[in-house]
Amino acid sequence: MSNFEFLKKVDKDLYSIIYDAEKLYRDEYFEQCMTQTRRFAEVVTKNMLKNTSLQVTNFDEMLNCLKDKSKGNPREKEFIDDLYFLKQNGNKSVHSKKVQQDGIVALECLQRAFEVAINYFISINGEDKKILGLSFDIDLLITGKKSNKTLSDKYTALKEETKKAEPKKGKVSAKTNKEQIKQPVIKNISNKKQEISLFKKIFFALIISVIILLAFMLYKQIG
Repeated sequence: MSNFEFLKKVDKDLYSIIYDAEKLYRDEYFEQCMTQTRRFAEVVTKNMLKNTSLQVTNFDEMLNCLKDKSKGNPREKEFIDDLYFLKQNGNKSVHSKKVQQDGIVALECLQRAFEVAINYFISINGEDKKILGLSFDIDLLITGKKSNKTLSDKYTALKEETKKAEPKKGKVSAKTNKEQIKQPVIKNISNKKQEISLFKKIFFALIISVIILLAFMLYKQIG
């Protein structure tokens, strides 16, 4: 399954190009995915100019021609902006000295390619509410399978997972309570033991002092 299934109805070759881009993303070949979305954008642009008398083959020139033909409405502007974005990032991925492995940019390329595909479909078949109501499904992109869950279901599931991950507040385990109660009790017992020990020392000191005093008095009487 693909996010671009609807393209099969208008252009199977174009569908094949972008479906390959999805598979490259799924396999984490992000640079190649961006390059493939650029190829997709170039073919779309070429197809849009097919029925004109303009003989241009350079991608930049084709985009300029498409821009000149535009009537300036928001949908056309978005369409051309998306094509420029795909060309720019596709060029970067081709000419980059280092492999960036940028999954976020590659994902945006696919999302913009999806918008391009919808506008391309409408330019050929006219307004279609069903096509306009389509949205890019990231789960489908990652797994290759259509999920039956609605957006509301996904939100609820995410909310539940977040709740489970949060630490519980205001609840202390029975073990913790026992430990908290034990601590002051142990301190009290320890203090009492110290008091008894001190008392014993004072008591024995007094007895020894009395014995010494009595012995001294006895010595004097004898003397």
